[in-house]
Parts: sequence; structure tokens; C-alpha cells
Amino acid sequence: MLDAAEHLLVEIGYAAITTRKLAERAGVNHGLVHYYFGSMESLLLSAVERFTDSLIERQRAMYDEPVPFVQKWRKAMQFLDEDGESGYQKVLLEMQALGWNNSDVRNRLQHVNEQWVGVVTSAFERGLRELGVDQKQYPTKAVVALVVTFNQGIMLERLSGVDNGHRELLLMIDRMIERLWEGTNHESSPT
Repeated sequence: MLDAAEHLLVEIGYAAITTRKLAERAGVNHGLVHYYFGSMESLLLSAVERFTDSLIERQRAMYDEPVPFVQKWRKAMQFLDEDGESGYQKVLLEMQALGWNNSDVRNRLQHVNEQWVGVVTSAFERGLRELGVDQKQYPTKAVVALVVTFNQGIMLERLSGVDNGHRELLLMIDRMIERLWEGTNHESSPT
């Protein structure tokens, strides 16, 4: 049922999913949806949480690799593209919109957001130290909020068919990180 929910969220979106459509896609009796999950929203949230867990593990593994932060940044930006192609961003943002008027959905999605912020915060604490960034002037929490916010903005705009300046923004940030890396007396990595 979770696979069916994930696929339907990507293909047709939250508003078009019915219990019957989901049960038909999963090959189960529609009564099982409510039996196992209590509600359609709970099932859809479980699908988002499972999807997120797999991406969080991927992100943690990448940030734990023994490579310079600049390379981790580049890989994270590749993941941003991959996550768009996989449908994850659409699924997450559709459920966030549902949560604007549903506190139960919003509360569960806050946990999803906390997972992402936790992974990024840990990585950026190490990365900013590695790059020699003054963390009093540029606190990790503020840098993470900026990165999370602009990534969400990029996700939202791309889903809306807007891709104006995103590549340029990411290239500009990449150049800034590269210069910081070079300034810490490391060899330049290929761009």
C-alpha cells in the first residue's frame, strides 16, 4: 500500500487519490487502507516518511564520506535534481500544502523537516569549520536555514514550471564554496 501511495502521489497528486484507487493500485481490498492506517492521510504520510527515510540515509552516507565539503555540496545539489526526478519533492510539497489546514499532517511533516535539518546541520557544522568560515558571523543555524529555504524555493518553482536563475544561483554558491576551500590552503578541486 505504501508503494501504491507513493506512486499515486507522484502520478496524480493528493487531491485525486481515493481509497478505491489506492486499493486497486495496491491490489488489496479498500477496507484494508483504513484497517491498517486509520485514514488515507495517515497512509500517505507513512509513504512520505518512508520515502524521506531512504533519502535521509543516502544524505547521511554522502556527508560521512571522507571528501572535501565542496564535493559534498556538489553531490547534494545533484541529489536536489534527482529528488525532483523521483517525484519526492512533489510528494513532500503536496503533503505540506495539506498540512496547512490539518494540524495532524503538519505535526508529522514537522518531524520530516526536523530530520532534514538535523542531517544538514551536522554536515554544515563540519563543513563550515573545514572552510574556515567564522561561525560567529555566519552561524550554522542561519546558514542551514538559508540553504533549506532556497532549496524549498527551487523545488516549488520547478514544480510550477519556473527555472529562472536556479542554475546560476547554484553555480554562484559553488564558486563561493570553492574559493573558501582554496583559501584554506587546499588544492583546488576540478569544477
